[in-house]
Amino acid sequence: MALIPTLTQYLLEHLAKHPQQRDLALIMSDLSAIGKYISRETNRAGIAGVRGAADAINVQGEQVQKLDVFANELCKDYLRRTGHFCALASEEEDTVVDMEGYGSSARYMIAFDPLDGSSNIDANVSIGTIFSVHHKRDDIAAVAEEQFFQNGHDQVLAGYLLYGSSTVLVFSFGDGVHEFTLDQGLGEFLLSNERIRIPEACPYYSTNEGNTPFISQKDRQFIEYVKMEKKMTTRYIGSLVADFHRNLVKGGIFLYPGLDKDGTGIYKGKLRLNYEAKPLAFLAEQAGGGATDGARDILDIVPDKLHQRTALIIGNKDMVEEYRMRDQV
Repeated sequence: MALIPTLTQYLLEHLAKHPQQRDLALIMSDLSAIGKYISRETNRAGIAGVRGAADAINVQGEQVQKLDVFANELCKDYLRRTGHFCALASEEEDTVVDMEGYGSSARYMIAFDPLDGSSNIDANVSIGTIFSVHHKRDDIAAVAEEQFFQNGHDQVLAGYLLYGSSTVLVFSFGDGVHEFTLDQGLGEFLLSNERIRIPEACPYYSTNEGNTPFISQKDRQFIEYVKMEKKMTTRYIGSLVADFHRNLVKGGIFLYPGLDKDGTGIYKGKLRLNYEAKPLAFLAEQAGGGATDGARDILDIVPDKLHQRTALIIGNKDMVEEYRMRDQV
């Protein structure tokens, strides 16, 4: 029986072909180690005392969970000490993370969502960690927020860890999308799906239909179209990483259009560009899919705020393009 390659073996083979990406290979190894730590704590959350709310509200105005705090502190401390990053930005932090003197000569910066979907922790629903890596900009200070004002095409590494019935690591260096599954017994990530392509068929749509009163008429019409004319079936988990992962491997489109909850006629995006939309859009494109905010390709957008929000429609390329063209009519 052929042995399944480990992540370490894969990275060594990748490095032999791309020796200039040594630091990126090491970064990927570091991120996998973080995934093992969070996976362990997620699986034992109920008995480890990290289940439930932490009596705090984050910069996004959301209730912080105890496991949010653990994951955020772990990511900050671990990534800071690797020496690979000049700057860190967390979805849980108001500003760029204090580097505490680390990474003064580093060439990369990273934005991350330590625990996407954390409101689902207590219900034992899949959650995840998302990351986006860029080259350091030399025209501004290493720890300036402007380091993170780069378009998605310029990402050199993006991916996520999904903590569900199994723990999977999905990432891309820009040469396709690869999935590794954590073997808990071995303590190793093993290659489970190489060069993932989104299936051409698009059987599912994923959206929070509870938001229907707050979305535009065009968005209501599109959702009715995929239900009634395209005969697509709804699948919605409520953890972005989990919804994206299902559509990545089975085919589908995820929609989180702008919302108008104030009755002003202005539809505002909710998902974070740097921490969620950009890295997932990078993966979608690498797998043959697409992502839009309705008017623009997500990867074309240059943020002008660290915590900039956006509408996000992502998944099968033809359906994403159909949504974008309808929005321009």
